[in-house]
Amino acid sequence: MYDQAINYLKSAGITSPEIGIVLGTGLGKMVNELDLIHVLDYGQIPNFPVATVEFHHGKLLYGELFGKKILAMQGRFHYYEGYSLQQVTFPIRIMKLLGINYLLLSNAAGALNLNYKKGSLMLIEDHINFLPDNPLRGLNDDKMGPRFPDMHQPYSSFLNERLLAIALREKIVLHKGVYVAVPGPNFETRAEYRLFRNYADAVGMSTVPEVIVANHMGLPCAAVSVLTDECDPDNLSPASIDDILETAGKAEEGLVKLFCSLIREL
Repeated sequence: MYDQAINYLKSAGITSPEIGIVLGTGLGKMVNELDLIHVLDYGQIPNFPVATVEFHHGKLLYGELFGKKILAMQGRFHYYEGYSLQQVTFPIRIMKLLGINYLLLSNAAGALNLNYKKGSLMLIEDHINFLPDNPLRGLNDDKMGPRFPDMHQPYSSFLNERLLAIALREKIVLHKGVYVAVPGPNFETRAEYRLFRNYADAVGMSTVPEVIVANHMGLPCAAVSVLTDECDPDNLSPASIDDILETAGKAEEGLVKLFCSLIREL
């Protein structure tokens, strides 16, 4: 399956990507920064899942930015769509096998830490996996990575330090925190928010499986959450996906600046 996808992508002209990017919910403006070479629908690529969420575009983009070849997923896959976590993370393995050296991920998340306000950004320093599965479950392919990969530092300190320095230099508010991944697709109850805020600063429905697979393959990664709502269980109002998308769109400028500055420096 991997060979079929890789052979197709190479035949389509995607031959030497250096940096992979995953663009999360409402976070597609990074595309405007790329000098695009090829755009492929996920449905064209052998064995790729197809995005079922209407605001995830479902396109693989290959282009250049600051002289580096970029391979970007415009829209990701989620456990709640019915896919296995092996399917969810299939594109990450493909990007690594094609040759990327770094992986940058973004997502929209709810702020559990009440000091972190809606519309700000959070650099993920660590995570908690509340998903009921693991993308590494099953037989291990030793060519991909070890049976028991270490996760003492799942997010690259090299990349994180540079993102923090860029945020300071560019005067971008970039919090640091722990992200907890839940299955979704429903938003959390007040009791769940109370539980999670004891251990984490933000909650979302993605990213962690991709980071696990990146670590399995020895791929340095960094992830930034756009905090789209404040999860205060004592002052909770109904969550609206339209509000989340609007907030993500407004906050995206800072995220794009962070990623572009980092790519320039790598």
